[in-house]
Amino acid sequence: MHAVGPLAGKTIVVTRPSGQATPLMAAITAAGGQPLFYPLLDISALDDLSELRAVAPQLAAYTLAVFISPNAVEHALPTLLAVADWPLSVRPAAVGPGTAAALAARAIPGCLLPATRYDSEGLLACPELAASVIAGRRVLILRGDGGRELLADTLRQRGATVDCVSCYRRAGPPRPPAVLLAAWQTGRLDAITCSSSEGLRHLWAALDHSGRNHLQATPLFVPHPRIAEQAGLLGLQHIVLTGPAEEGLIQSLLAYNWSA
Repeated sequence: MHAVGPLAGKTIVVTRPSGQATPLMAAITAAGGQPLFYPLLDISALDDLSELRAVAPQLAAYTLAVFISPNAVEHALPTLLAVADWPLSVRPAAVGPGTAAALAARAIPGCLLPATRYDSEGLLACPELAASVIAGRRVLILRGDGGRELLADTLRQRGATVDCVSCYRRAGPPRPPAVLLAAWQTGRLDAITCSSSEGLRHLWAALDHSGRNHLQATPLFVPHPRIAEQAGLLGLQHIVLTGPAEEGLIQSLLAYNWSA
């Protein structure tokens, strides 16, 4: 039986890390498409959690605890809550709705979430993080190793005391891009979804000249302007800026004019 739906006959690459790709893959399948799973970032626990364990007993001393991603929630909360329940005096904050949902699923109340733009800039625009409010307060940022320093640097400039604690590790593509190259060479790769500019850089680095040519000619669906900008710098020719998160990606996939 042939698949039916707006994505029938289309192979869409899903590049979210393992454990986070299922909702988008299910939505693509429900629309008649064929998801091709190729994670661009491999997320794993840190070997050394001593820094996270050290901050756990001090959690109540912070005014705000910022979780940079759902991975931060998954990898930090077990260690933090092993000491005591979440202090009600500490407000959790999330950069995006996926992270906020992960906190809500673990019964962490009162999450601060940007109104529209889901990134560090969006969070910094919240009135609760204005200099007049945050100066003199302590802020904990829970994140992966590396990453942008904009949030921490700006909060320090606004007078906050900021501690950054890494709670998980990110690595480049966990496998060679042979599956993508094979799909391109047989004409069975119609689009790629990408939720990370770092992941897109990893993909570019992993591809040979032929693979890069294919990537540049393939529609790329991204939920953030920063990823679109990175794609443009790499010479990609068909960049679709979607709404935020998985919902934005699937809506744009469904609305795309595939015959153009």
